Amino acid sequence: MIRSEQLKQSQDIKLLLVEDNPADARLVQELLGEVVNLHQIRLTKVENLDDTLSLLNKENFDVLLLDLNLPDARGLHALHQVQATAPSLPVVVLSGYQDEELALKAVKSGAQDYLVKGQGDGNLLARALRYAIERKQSETRLAYMAQYDPLTDLPNRTLFRDRLNRSLQHASRSKGLAALIFLDLDHFKDINDTLGHDAGDVLLVMVADRLKQCVRAEDTIARLGGDEFTIILGDLDHREEAANVAQKIIDAMSNTFALNSCEVFVTTSLGIATYPSCGEDPETLIKNADTALYAAKEKGRSNYQFYEAEMNAVVSERMTMINSLRMADQRGEFFLHFQPQINAKTHEVIRIEALLRWTNPELGVVPPTKFIPLLEETGLIVPVGEWVLRKACQQNNIWIKAGLPPLPISVNISARQLRQKNLANTVTDILDEVGLDSQYLQIEITESALVENSDATFTTLQALHESGVRIAIDDFGSGYSSLNYLKEFPLDILKLDNSFIKGISTSTDDAAIVEAIIGLGHSLRLKVVAEGVETEEQLSFLRDRGCDEMQGFIFSSPLDSEDCEKWLRREMSKIATRAAR
Repeated sequence: MIRSEQLKQSQDIKLLLVEDNPADARLVQELLGEVVNLHQIRLTKVENLDDTLSLLNKENFDVLLLDLNLPDARGLHALHQVQATAPSLPVVVLSGYQDEELALKAVKSGAQDYLVKGQGDGNLLARALRYAIERKQSETRLAYMAQYDPLTDLPNRTLFRDRLNRSLQHASRSKGLAALIFLDLDHFKDINDTLGHDAGDVLLVMVADRLKQCVRAEDTIARLGGDEFTIILGDLDHREEAANVAQKIIDAMSNTFALNSCEVFVTTSLGIATYPSCGEDPETLIKNADTALYAAKEKGRSNYQFYEAEMNAVVSERMTMINSLRMADQRGEFFLHFQPQINAKTHEVIRIEALLRWTNPELGVVPPTKFIPLLEETGLIVPVGEWVLRKACQQNNIWIKAGLPPLPISVNISARQLRQKNLANTVTDILDEVGLDSQYLQIEITESALVENSDATFTTLQALHESGVRIAIDDFGSGYSSLNYLKEFPLDILKLDNSFIKGISTSTDDAAIVEAIIGLGHSLRLKVVAEGVETEEQLSFLRDRGCDEMQGFIFSSPLDSEDCEKWLRREMSKIATRAAR
């Protein structure tokens, strides 16, 4: 009996018939009755356009059968009004005119089909209704895919631009204030690299859900791609309202996320640009919000910044620096400095740390605190870090062959390098290539790098340790290592973060922390190194507390290879003189 699959599968089809002619309305019911059980159709009939529009504002229907000749509307006017009121409703036009031109215009205006009264049977009518529903669903699905992010169900870049245009137009008409927030997740790539892209996708969905809790229903949250999100705030009275939303987001992200049975901490940085003070058109506002986001990252991340005009110079400098860094290796602009590490009791040199430096023709000498984070961010740290490792090993081999006492060279390894699966092989290959024994190499990693992808990190460090390479934890106390990591990982040395060393003379807390870490290191049979030692008072405090080794300007500043060799020979001469006495 039932021929239409759509009507067959649904238990309750809501059909709205707009027809003022009773005879035509009865004919529609009779035709449908030929092929469909009428109890499956909830048919509602109205006779004019005004009632139709009023009903569409109150109730949803599955399909609408529309006569174009109504008491209060003629031709396509009724169709246009219906489309404006219920744009997602499939419409089949039922006309008394065999007019190909009118039929084409109706379809172009959004109708799914055009039927002529008195032509065709119940099967044709049922099929037209079914196809109308299916086509409209397909159109709606395609439109959704074109405007929404499939992962988070948030508006995508296309819909974001449309919403931003509308918001700025409204603000212009009302002389009001609007704000655009750009945000991304700090170090999101680390999540993908350590837990996998599936976990990264789950995290993005969780982030989207938390963002929704921080804004009003009328505000727009969009995902532009990756971990980049935007928020459009309209009808603001003060820019502080945008700051309140930004702080609410930062607070919401401070709670951990559960991923793969792990508790993951994620922070976010936000840039805010307000209309009209930061831009009166979408492009300017987008550019300035993005600029403010970079400023937030420069401030240390996990904060928000409003756009200020002077930020453009900062961003321009940053981009110039990144572009210059990409060419620095090829141009030979990188070089190494070396700083000795001293035995706290005997003051003998026991190790040399290699430190990366960069001089650019346009930028001059660039501080490591400025360019090393950019190397990390861009991924350039991997090839540059390998260059540092090879160069340091080569220089150490040169010194040993030149008759200097064989000392280990210490090289910093970044978290990104540590995530490279072949790092252990790379290190041993370089040692073989250079001809340096592994006992004369030490690698330093930060404690935050230690806990990332801990299983893989343990495997890499274990392989290096078994090959004879010594391993130190750098900047200890500034991150979040647990005692379990210190106990389980193959470590040899703890290097105290120099921020504590600076404060031991003035802060009882810093002094207590330093003393506690020295005791902790010794209890775990680890050597403890204090870096950043600059005064006699610091030296005495550390020596009295049993610190094993020291490094800092009180002994020597970082030196180039030639000056370092001269310094080492002077130290050898002093030792020889003392021995002769």
